Amino acid sequence: MCIFDLMKNFTLLIIILILIPINMNSQENKLPFFEIGDYPNQYSEANIVSRMIDGLGYRYHWATESLNENDLSYTPSDDSRSTFELIEHIYSLSLAIVSTFKGKEFESPQEKYNYNELRKMTLENLKFVKNKLKKTDDFSKLNIMIGQGENKITLPFWNHINGPISDAIWHSGQIVTNRRASGNPINPKVNVFIGKNNE
Repeated sequence: MCIFDLMKNFTLLIIILILIPINMNSQENKLPFFEIGDYPNQYSEANIVSRMIDGLGYRYHWATESLNENDLSYTPSDDSRSTFELIEHIYSLSLAIVSTFKGKEFESPQEKYNYNELRKMTLENLKFVKNKLKKTDDFSKLNIMIGQGENKITLPFWNHINGPISDAIWHSGQIVTNRRASGNPINPKVNVFIGKNNE
């Protein structure tokens, strides 16, 4: 093999090594809530709740980005949830909110998913809710329906605000704390106040 061929192969290898991280980043960017878009021009019930979902989605997106096995298994104490268990719980909370917008009774998920599946499905659930909120003009028609055996519980949408939505924000913060403790802190460019990563 001549020197020209070696240089050509070496150049090709360098290009591939440069493109792999770019491709990984572009795949990451395809998941919802990479950043929060511009705020609406007017305040309304739907816009305010939608902005809460934006805040949750952005926090969750970056809290759960690039976690490794050590991060996922980390737990601060014996009686605490691991980071992976928190991710499972937030997925369940997102399903509870989705159920309301589908007019269905909420049922706890029985299937088991891996980290990547849970992360993607949770973000897609939040995007589904955000899209539904654009068409919502009467929150009094949205009810939380929970089945507990033969007993059925129906609660107003208010309980989603202080329940699953706030709970998911709370647990996203726990994931941020856990990953810092497990040696993989959140991207320092994340700016939850602006809703967009710093340059």
